[in-house]
Amino acid sequence: MARKGPIRVAIADDQPLLRQGIRMIVDAQRDMTVVGEASDGGQALALARSTVADVVLMDIQMPRMNGIVAAARLATDAAVRELGRAPRVILMTAIDVEDHIAEAATVGVFAVLYKDLPPEGLLSAIREAAASDEF
Repeated sequence: MARKGPIRVAIADDQPLLRQGIRMIVDAQRDMTVVGEASDGGQALALARSTVADVVLMDIQMPRMNGIVAAARLATDAAVRELGRAPRVILMTAIDVEDHIAEAATVGVFAVLYKDLPPEGLLSAIREAAASDEF
């Protein structure tokens, strides 16, 4: 079945400059739109409870609630499920966190990406996640 409307993307990162840069890249795409931003995992969860997102781009290391904990809660949160399917989570990191990658796989994260990848790689991952039936 063909997608109706743009891919809805939420961004969660504690660095405002990074969030704004990702927003510019995503919003420049005809098939994507940013539906909200959060600066920590708790805010990301609250955003997912109030806004339908297809994909959540989330930093692994954030204050108060990290991306892995937030992803696990997103996958099981009843309020998020009431809005439709839980969003696919793509975790992002600036440092090598091999231990976290294994943990991320156990909570249903779609992908873990390094923040130094080119914009085309990020956009491709968003499109793949939005099209995925896996969870």
